[in-house]
Amino acid sequence: MPTKKSYYRTDGNVSLLASTIYQHFQLISARFPDHQAIVSLPQQRRLSYEEFSQEIDQLAGGLLALGATKGEHIGIWSTNNIEWLLVQMACARIGALLVNINPAYRPKELAYALKLAEVQMLFVIPSFRSSNYVSMLRELIPELDSADANNRLTSREFPELKHVVLYDPAAPQATNRPAPGFTLWQQVLGGTNSVSRQTLESRTAELTAHVPANVQFTSGTTGVPKAVVLTHHNILNNAYFSARAMHFSDKDRLCVAVPFYHCFGTVLANLLCFSCGACLVIPCEHFDPLAVLQGIEQEQCTAIHGVPTMFIAELDHPQFKHFDTHSLRTGIMAGAPCPPLLMKRVMEELHCPEILIGYGETEASPLTHLTTRDDSFEHRISTVGRNLPHQEVKIVDVADGTVLESGRIGEICFRGYHVMQGYYQNAEATAKAIDVDGWLHSGDLGSMDEDGYVQVTGRLKNMIIRGGENIYPREIEECLFSHPHVAEAAVFGVPDDYWGEEIAAWIKLHQDKDCSVKEIRNFCSTALSHFKVPRYIKFVSEFPMTVTGKLQKFKMREETIKGLGKEH
Repeated sequence: MPTKKSYYRTDGNVSLLASTIYQHFQLISARFPDHQAIVSLPQQRRLSYEEFSQEIDQLAGGLLALGATKGEHIGIWSTNNIEWLLVQMACARIGALLVNINPAYRPKELAYALKLAEVQMLFVIPSFRSSNYVSMLRELIPELDSADANNRLTSREFPELKHVVLYDPAAPQATNRPAPGFTLWQQVLGGTNSVSRQTLESRTAELTAHVPANVQFTSGTTGVPKAVVLTHHNILNNAYFSARAMHFSDKDRLCVAVPFYHCFGTVLANLLCFSCGACLVIPCEHFDPLAVLQGIEQEQCTAIHGVPTMFIAELDHPQFKHFDTHSLRTGIMAGAPCPPLLMKRVMEELHCPEILIGYGETEASPLTHLTTRDDSFEHRISTVGRNLPHQEVKIVDVADGTVLESGRIGEICFRGYHVMQGYYQNAEATAKAIDVDGWLHSGDLGSMDEDGYVQVTGRLKNMIIRGGENIYPREIEECLFSHPHVAEAAVFGVPDDYWGEEIAAWIKLHQDKDCSVKEIRNFCSTALSHFKVPRYIKFVSEFPMTVTGKLQKFKMREETIKGLGKEH
């Protein structure tokens, strides 16, 4: 009997949605007009689906009055709030592209994003914690201080940018203009009276599902971000089928701990809820484990999303035991590998028995794989499940691209409705990512069993080759995480004159725990082959990360190499 190949396809018993994001939202809003759509605890506001729909229309009309055209690039640089959601859905209503900008960006990073995505209109909050967005913008765009408030902005550095709209989530009626070049939120809303209902409806009706809806920047875990263009068809269907996999309905309430700007938030939180009439609960502007726990209890949330580091912060919070989280049922943990011990704690201590492990990437809208509540515990802790309906996945040899036999490690590739349209203004990078047959090459290494379950072993670029041995960091990280004193670990390769590469590990210990390099090495030696034991070990209090909790190993590698005096 021939060995089964590492290829899996699911067609599902439900067809793909053919509507645009807003067209589908209209159906949901009409079906559940009185259901809560959004609860924002920091803003102390609650909107029903009918109220949310009305506010979307008002903003959409205001955007048209400002001259927003079909295909307009509208950026948002903000933490989580109701206005973020209104901008997202108003863009979908009029056929504009929402450009998500990381609120942690500094001026140089913002400038890069604005130029790369050719942003024409930017929504921004005044400040958050130590980030003064207004000050950074005035530094970056000096024309804001001299612009005529009645005219469009003209910037030498950012010629595409015509409007910078300022809004304050804590004071939506605010009329304070920090500089003449800023347009206020209330001004935008006031313009809707000049746009007829027929004009607004005509714009929505002329849109098709395959036009671009969103520009997402890759998270920058391996270098400079690229701008990923995703269509209505891409992200609406991804949200819809993710909701179905979670058995999500209008009875569910999702506590959103992940940032809206990331695909996890935009698609798997916001659109996922709006695709089925569920309630989206915003516990905090930016991740705060205490606020999340308070939100779960107060709002009786049935679901919670997050990356592993978020769940660790919630479980390890000093006040964790003071909160009742028994209302939880499900959620998605994704963005980074989930250690089995953490999975067990989330199920038992956080009382979230149906928590699912998700896997994907921004370029795939983002979810490709998800475990199910019916999977065995072993499958739920050791794999990322099987791919969602109407998707294909295969594991290929990194050298020649041939499909491997099941069980063998190779590059994970995807094909289907969820594959991005491409990288904006970067045909060369798009061609490298998506081959001529439409397969998106993830850059991730993994294996597939005979039933289609995929196990992710690491990044293709992160694979360590030491003396001809292929070493996968994930295996060593799992070993380190099983040490009772280790809270988190990151393993990567550094150059070595003799072996080609050597293994380095950064380790974060549990609070009030201590450990030595010798103890860690001895511990690894009992579970791993000698060539997999890290040579360089560094204890740290924190890791360089993206805002969404993804470890930036390239930064750790650069710092380690510099410390070793091996700069090339």
